[in-house]
Amino acid sequence: MKVLYDIHYTSCIWKDRYYSYNGNLFILRENIYLRLISYKQLREQVMKIISVNVGLPREVLFGNRIVTTGIFKEPVEGRVKLRKLNLDGDKQADLTVHGGEDKAVYAYPKEHYLYWQQEFPNMALPWGMFGENLTTEGLNEDMVNIGDHFRIGSAEVVAAQPRTPCYKLGVKFGRMDIVGRFLTSGRPGIYFKVVLEGEVEAGDPIELISKDENDITVKDIVRLYVKDKKDVESMQRAIRVNDLALEWKNHFREQIKKLTK
Repeated sequence: MKVLYDIHYTSCIWKDRYYSYNGNLFILRENIYLRLISYKQLREQVMKIISVNVGLPREVLFGNRIVTTGIFKEPVEGRVKLRKLNLDGDKQADLTVHGGEDKAVYAYPKEHYLYWQQEFPNMALPWGMFGENLTTEGLNEDMVNIGDHFRIGSAEVVAAQPRTPCYKLGVKFGRMDIVGRFLTSGRPGIYFKVVLEGEVEAGDPIELISKDENDITVKDIVRLYVKDKKDVESMQRAIRVNDLALEWKNHFREQIKKLTK
């Protein structure tokens, strides 16, 4: 069985662990396995765009200096063209670490907003708060493989990598601890590259076209980076994924080289 993720309940005495086995999803609670839902059913669940968010780079005061950032996104109405490098009306500020074909569009699940609202109960969290272009429903990192191919609106995209936040997320939130908390939360969001340009709009369905057979989820990449740094088998599978961003492949190759000397 492959462990997918753990959930710790603060108000209860048990811990849930989710597993995949033979195409099915199971939950382990108090040493009892409970079958939940098949992957086929998961693929057929409703996935859609909740909000399309864009923004141009702006200068903001950070401490005692001015920084330029494109993290401030606002929801927009109507159909928006999704191109190879970004959405119309959206740009990145620092192209050395942001943007490019493997980071053409960033999606963040609306389901994570509840978690963060509990973490920051006194903070308003409108759609686009995490700098995402697409706020989505039903498209979570623990069920999306790197290399999975989707149709969104009239565009087609492929999952390329998770997000690892830079300090500008702290600029947006007004607190730098969000950077580390975001990374270790297991809620990174998904960067997609665009394989067919098209138009997207809030309410558009997200359809799974094909799944990558290497079975490395977006969340697995973060797990290997943050926690399971000696899981050579998973790293080897990760670098076999054609669509995994090159920087991640190089990182895992270096890790494998160090661990197998």
